[in-house]
Amino acid sequence: MKIPTSLHKQSGVMLLEALIAILIFSLGILAIVGLQAASIKSAGDAKYRSDASLLANQLIGEMRVADRTTTTLQTNFSNPSGTDYTSWLTDVAAALPGASATQPTVTFTTDSTTSTPSSIATITIYWQSPSESTAHQYVTVAQIEQ
Repeated sequence: MKIPTSLHKQSGVMLLEALIAILIFSLGILAIVGLQAASIKSAGDAKYRSDASLLANQLIGEMRVADRTTTTLQTNFSNPSGTDYTSWLTDVAAALPGASATQPTVTFTTDSTTSTPSSIATITIYWQSPSESTAHQYVTVAQIEQ
């Protein structure tokens, strides 16, 4: 049986169309997988920023319920040897990845006119995600009223 000429010229066209459809479908799936990976990374970054904010606010809360004289605040909450600072540091190391590489800092501003320490605390928390080469930081400033 002889295949008509018009059908013979079209043989394999359906296979080619199927291969192109599979290619387009595969590219779409690959794009969705890439989008999902980016979404997971962004959600992880947001969680670490949220945890850093929570930890900084936790320390500020501890400062506000403690003895708020300037010298006591600096003795108990300054890094690296403040007693309340060291207990807070373990919470930071447990919650944020790479936080132990660069310790958080708690500094108290000195009044420039009188050269006396003030009760303005600057808390800087660092962390580094396992998949990233650069560290992130969260900085907050609070004035602890006496």
